[in-house]
Amino acid sequence: MKIAMVGSGYVGLVSGACFADFGHEVVCIDKDQSKIDRLREGVMPIYEPGLEALVESNVAAGRLSFTTDLAEGIAGAQAIFIAVGTPSRRGDGHADLSFVNAVAREVGEKLANDAVVVTKSTVPVGTGDEVERIIAETGCNHRVAVVSNPEFLREGAAIGDFKRPDRIVIGTDDDFGREVMREVYRPLFLNESPILFVSRRSAELIKYAANAFLATKITFINEIADLCEKVGANVQDVSRGVGMDNRIGSKFLHAGPGYGGSCFPKDTLALLKTAEDYDSPIRIVEAVVKVNDSRKRAMGRKVIDALGGLDAARGKKVALLGLTFKPNTDDMRDSPSIAIAQALGDAGVEVAGYDPEGMEQAAPLMPDVQMCKTPYEAIEGADALAIVTEWDAFRALDLDRVKALAKAPVLVDLRNIYKPDHMRAAGFTYVSVGRG
Repeated sequence: MKIAMVGSGYVGLVSGACFADFGHEVVCIDKDQSKIDRLREGVMPIYEPGLEALVESNVAAGRLSFTTDLAEGIAGAQAIFIAVGTPSRRGDGHADLSFVNAVAREVGEKLANDAVVVTKSTVPVGTGDEVERIIAETGCNHRVAVVSNPEFLREGAAIGDFKRPDRIVIGTDDDFGREVMREVYRPLFLNESPILFVSRRSAELIKYAANAFLATKITFINEIADLCEKVGANVQDVSRGVGMDNRIGSKFLHAGPGYGGSCFPKDTLALLKTAEDYDSPIRIVEAVVKVNDSRKRAMGRKVIDALGGLDAARGKKVALLGLTFKPNTDDMRDSPSIAIAQALGDAGVEVAGYDPEGMEQAAPLMPDVQMCKTPYEAIEGADALAIVTEWDAFRALDLDRVKALAKAPVLVDLRNIYKPDHMRAAGFTYVSVGRG
């Protein structure tokens, strides 16, 4: 089957490469000529483990190609995926659907055969109806089924998530759409991956509801961590005890500096705006968004407290280890490190930063942070170091070297990757999250 993937960003490129690996013929389409040129040269626009090799092998096999010409890319395609960005709209926080709508219009104008148009982008409830209306408005005289197929990919583990999904959600009431989507995902169906067919609006809401629930779990355990510090409990013990309940589960119950990334911040906000529009407010998610926003700067204050408070912190240096919102990605969107660095800078603290993959993306977002080539360069002369992102590289720091380079052996572990007893025995003043 020929598949067209409109949009070659994170979702489009990963999905396109994986579909090609299933044996489909896939064309990834993007208006950014420089991005397409780089992809043709084998240069990835994002960092995702295993993606470069996956793209390379499928391009070599002739199953994956790239173009800026939408008409050429969708010609003969039975499934056309829309995988463009839906950022938060300035002013009101709604998802910006201008890119989605523009693609729908161009597809309607240039489609030359019957096809299924699939919204892969994360979109508010009712977007499929609008995409269908726009295509009809163009006068397209071919059979078109508009389907919702939300993605559930975790950055840093996206290829595995795509090939071994918990579920595949397909929103359509159209027999033609259902038949084509079954063929698209037939390789996964043969591996017994569950396919859930629902209405289009239900599929659109499932994505937002899932992300809001996961954001709620993260925020919940972060507030429990604060309580643990007050009462002298250990949040990791509490998390294990809670997560062993099969009704709850252990995932997303790890205390830290708050959630960030491309999904949770914008999707929780978009869900709130949709709920307001339909006069059905979601108070729990409102609280989650507010608590998460305040937590990031609170983690900056936690580092300042480790330096002895506001007065003592001024003029001191802190090494931030880990700048991306999570490990195994170069994504800096809404990363806690941004707010933490700002809080430190506002307190007159000099900040040096290091990240294994996110330096290029971080630099323009953190202009006052000294970007370093190694973690030890950042640590040199520091009065404290703070672990913000739990990259594996930071789990095996040479602690003797750290103490020799740093001005003071103060470690603020915002991801709880070290054991307190071990760190104190190694001679560090150790501060963690939720381990009173």
